[in-house]
Amino acid sequence: MASKVEPSPALIQTAPRQVKAGFLQQAFAIAGKDLRSEWRTKESINASLSFAIVILLLFSFAFDVSSEFSKEISGGLLWLVFAFAGALILNRSFARELVNDCLDALLSSPASGAQLYLGKCMSNFVMLLIVELMCLPVFTVFYNGLWVSQAPMLLAIFVMGTWGLTAIGTMFSAMTVNLRLRELMLPVLVYPMMIPALMAAIRLTTIVMAGDAVGGDDQIWIRLLIVFDAIFTLLAVTLVETVLVG
Repeated sequence: MASKVEPSPALIQTAPRQVKAGFLQQAFAIAGKDLRSEWRTKESINASLSFAIVILLLFSFAFDVSSEFSKEISGGLLWLVFAFAGALILNRSFARELVNDCLDALLSSPASGAQLYLGKCMSNFVMLLIVELMCLPVFTVFYNGLWVSQAPMLLAIFVMGTWGLTAIGTMFSAMTVNLRLRELMLPVLVYPMMIPALMAAIRLTTIVMAGDAVGGDDQIWIRLLIVFDAIFTLLAVTLVETVLVG
C-alpha cells in the first residue's frame, strides 16, 4: 500500500509567496505594456501636460501672485489643475484597449481583473506623477512657491494624492469604457468621490507651498489620505472583476 506523501513545511510556506509574486508580476507586466505604448506615442502625457501648463498660465494672469490670497489658494489651484489634467490620462486608460478588441483579449488572458486593474492603475499613477513633477517648476515660477525646504513632504503629498486619484479614476475608467460619452462621464463620477482626498491634498500642499512644516494639527490630513487610498484601492481590487466581466 502506497504511503501518503506529506508536503514539506517549506513548500507550504513558499506557496503563498509564489502566488503573491505571480500576482504582482502580471500587474507589472500590464503596467509596463501601457508605459511602453505611451512612450512611443506620448499622446496622453503631451495632452495632459499642455493642458496643465495653459491652465497654470491663465490662473497666473487671473490672480495677483504676490498677494496673500494667492498663497492661500496655491494648493487649491495646483490640485485643480492636476485633477483636470489627470482626467485626460485616465480617459485613455481602457479606451486605448478598444482598438482591435484588445480589451477582450486582456480579459481572456490568464491575468485576473484585479491584476489588470492594478497594472492600469500603476501606469496611470506614473504618467500623472510625471506630469505633476513637470508642472511643479512652472508653478514655482508663476506663483513664487517656497516648497524647496519641504520637498520630501511635498513629494509624499503628491504620491498619496495622485494614488487616490488614479485608484478611483482607473476604476471608473473601466466602468465607462463602453459609454459613448465617457470623456464627460468620467469626471462627473470621479470628482465627487475625490473630495475628501482633494481636501487633504489641497490643505497640505498649501502649507508646504508657503514654506511651512506640517504641524501636529495638520497630521490628520495625512492620515486621511492614507486611509482614503487604502480603502478605495481595496474596494476597487475587490469589485473590478464584476465591473469588467459583469
